[in-house]
Amino acid sequence: MAKVITVAQQKGGAGKTTVAAHIAVALAQKGNRVAVIDIDPQGSLTYWHNIREEKLGEGYTGLTFSALSGWRVGSEVSRLRKQCDYIVIDSPPHTETEARTAIRAADLILVPLQPSPTDLWATKATLDLAKAEKIPVRVVLNRVNNNSKLAQTIMAELPKDVVAETVLANRVIFAAALLEGRTATEVEPTSHAAQEIKALVKEILALTKDKEEEETKPAVKASKRELADA
Repeated sequence: MAKVITVAQQKGGAGKTTVAAHIAVALAQKGNRVAVIDIDPQGSLTYWHNIREEKLGEGYTGLTFSALSGWRVGSEVSRLRKQCDYIVIDSPPHTETEARTAIRAADLILVPLQPSPTDLWATKATLDLAKAEKIPVRVVLNRVNNNSKLAQTIMAELPKDVVAETVLANRVIFAAALLEGRTATEVEPTSHAAQEIKALVKEILALTKDKEEEETKPAVKASKRELADA
């Protein structure tokens, strides 16, 4: 059953689409079946996927892609859960009905946050909704300049348990790769940008790990040993 990751931020321009595209591709590169749903009326993720499809060919993007109205996201998620390992949703820049639907469907919410007071204030509605729905959430500091004191100040204003360990620096490659229909882990897989995305995906995998599956693993191993002994 697929895990749903909703990328949400009430304020526009925080980097939602960039984060959604990069984590979707990175998850697919690890061998997962990944679906991407674009419910943002701006359609930036759709533009990116169209470029990707033109360059790689229809059906060869490595992703299952849907662009639809937010009110249909529930049925689309239900359909894709049985086919995929991960579903990444790029939601609209507000917490109205469409974004709320995407948030409520999530197993994990990622909130990109640029180091600015207005971005910080805009996260409150999303964090409050995540708390009310009891859905895990991580704020991902994004477009951070080296040794940014403001970024440190912004992080100090947030509850420690909602801040992601990974910080995404202000790197040109994140945007430049999107213009090619690709991502940093594809264009420059050993770059600092790629390493940051891989670190974020490692966090996502840990946060969405199926507890029941982990609990059964020791029993499965024990059974294999018993068969070997027999």
